[in-house]
Amino acid sequence: MSDMITADLVDLDLSADTKEAAARALAERMVALGRVTDLEGFLADVAAREAQMPTGLDGGIGIPHCRSEHVTEPTLAFGRSAAGIDFGAADGPADLIFLIAAPAGADDAHLTILSSLARQLMNAEFTDALRSVDDASAAAALIRGDEPPTADGSTAADAAKAPAAAGSSSESGSEPVSGSGSESGSGSGPEPASGSGSGSADSVAAPAAASAGAATGTDDAGTGADRPFRIVAVTSCPTGIAHTYMAAESLENAGREAGVEVVVETQGSAGFTRLDPAVIAAADGVIFAHDVPVREKDRFAGKPTVDTGVKAAINRAADLITEVRGKAERGEVTATDGSGATDGSGTSPVERAGGPGEGYGTKLRTWLMSGVSYMVPFVAAGGLLIALGFAIGGYEINEAPSVMDHFVWTQAASWGALLFQIGGVAFGFLVPVLAGYIAYGMADRPGLVPGFVGGAISLTISAGFLGGLAAGLIAGGVVLAIQKVRIPAALRGIMPVVVIPLISSAVVGFLMFVVIGKPIASAQKAMTDWLNGLTGANAILLGALLGLMMCFDLGGPVNKVAYTFATAGIAVANPSDSAMKIMAAVMAAGMVPPLAMALATTVRGKLFNRTERENGKAAWVLGASFISEGAIPFAAADPLRVIPASMVGGAVTGALSMSFGATLRAPHGGIFVVPLIGNPFLYLVAIAAGVCVTAALVIVLKGLRKPVTGADTAGPDGTPAPSAREEQPVAA
Repeated sequence: MSDMITADLVDLDLSADTKEAAARALAERMVALGRVTDLEGFLADVAAREAQMPTGLDGGIGIPHCRSEHVTEPTLAFGRSAAGIDFGAADGPADLIFLIAAPAGADDAHLTILSSLARQLMNAEFTDALRSVDDASAAAALIRGDEPPTADGSTAADAAKAPAAAGSSSESGSEPVSGSGSESGSGSGPEPASGSGSGSADSVAAPAAASAGAATGTDDAGTGADRPFRIVAVTSCPTGIAHTYMAAESLENAGREAGVEVVVETQGSAGFTRLDPAVIAAADGVIFAHDVPVREKDRFAGKPTVDTGVKAAINRAADLITEVRGKAERGEVTATDGSGATDGSGTSPVERAGGPGEGYGTKLRTWLMSGVSYMVPFVAAGGLLIALGFAIGGYEINEAPSVMDHFVWTQAASWGALLFQIGGVAFGFLVPVLAGYIAYGMADRPGLVPGFVGGAISLTISAGFLGGLAAGLIAGGVVLAIQKVRIPAALRGIMPVVVIPLISSAVVGFLMFVVIGKPIASAQKAMTDWLNGLTGANAILLGALLGLMMCFDLGGPVNKVAYTFATAGIAVANPSDSAMKIMAAVMAAGMVPPLAMALATTVRGKLFNRTERENGKAAWVLGASFISEGAIPFAAADPLRVIPASMVGGAVTGALSMSFGATLRAPHGGIFVVPLIGNPFLYLVAIAAGVCVTAALVIVLKGLRKPVTGADTAGPDGTPAPSAREEQPVAA
């Protein structure tokens, strides 16, 4: 790691008071050494990674990190804060901050070295030494592994004078950071980072031998009564650089303390080495600690399983080991038929969403977004087909006979009727898909059948989208309740394919038809009547509110709520005029943020860095296509200016669209469906007004901020920075 961190990349008196300022201060050091070519672009990538999941860890550690095309070589910067900086950890602010920068195409060797740092962070001696070191060069040496720390924070040179102390440290359980699980450690401190790459292989070797013995019947007892409990685990995080390996180290350390054999498969950025099938076969339990899907998950089916987020493995590894041992004692195992079901009380992928301590409200939002995300493609396809049918065949096309009975190849009306009827069929799936995938988000695949059944019943009783929401939540809850019932081993094989679908569908059907169906249908009708009665100032205020929601999180949950509300109104054969006005206002407002960012980067390019200017070119197309996410790179880099400005412009556009009486039958398409819009000229005026307002606000707000130094002209010490930006152009 000698070329990854030097004394110039260490700040032992980091004065930043926010995580953004800390990342900027450390990144400026990377810029000064030519390791980062575009400060703002790199910080945007760091912010985007931070938005996925906070990078604060218990123990006063913050590890902001990302893979970025603005990084020329893998680099690590370290800062120590006396006051502490909030990185989102449950136990408070971090005083040790490690900024990890990896190139977009980093090679496996460098990523393995970075993973070694992540493992070292789980070593208390290592972090204690960093808190006590008073020289930047010594801190860099400690991180590189040149001078392994001892328990009192001294360096390897000091430890050499007291071998007895080193031996005592070894006896106390201090292990090499490779996490091999070997009891013969070569020293009391962490291994040099450059040698950690073999840690994973070593960690597999000993358990593999034991498992091979178990598989062949050579285990002393045969029943496993006299051997340690064996766990296999998989860890992975979105970036695959830090949390993945820290979770692995934490699980291995907790396993050693509990007398449990733990073998971890780290599915990181550098790829992964599959555990030996014999190791998996001999395991008594499985732990999945991940924030991205586990690759080849079926290899672990049929065993007691704990499924959680990667940070849970870092912060409470011992609890996870206790939990999986408890499941093994109760005989709770995952299904082996690939259905994704659990026979016991295993948690579903979305039931475990987020970190420990997450509230029910957050889980509920995640379940609902699961249903909405699967429903949106049906909305787009069905809505555009219906709109094209009207465009080709006229607005009377909804009264055309079935194309099965009457279709003339040479008549435009027949083609219009065909498109309209196909779109109508696609729209018919909206509520069942919404309900089915809400249930799927709660209970995995076993939730699909009762969810779809409940959604179809909602259409039958005219309960609409409200009925679909209720049916999905009920279906998921029923399946989760069934899965928590202790089932005899003889029945486990038929649970996912017979018992769960049968019982859950019957319960959901009964509740929807007999108990809650009529009240929900009445509520749906009342909401429809209210929308149909909106006029004047009420309609304009609703347009402004929907515009604010569409621009609040640019494709996030609030945006999706507004979009789903609008599509619910037009997802019928004959949508009301009010419903089509709402759909028009929502689409117009959603186009504002990316178009405004594109305009701002064109008018005042000097206020934006090179990456943002390139993103601005793409934002023209994304905004015109009604893809609000085109503004996310700008919002991630400067949320306090971009998001409020976008909301103001979205509110203006939504209000103007409603006041102009513009209507829209298609739920998507942007400017490409302008011919299908009622009052199209004023509709475009509404969009242009909002775009101009947002662009003007962004330009004014960015113009008021202090000039950013360090990215192009100076390093952290005020000296001219290397001209890496000019020498190495950055791709868009």
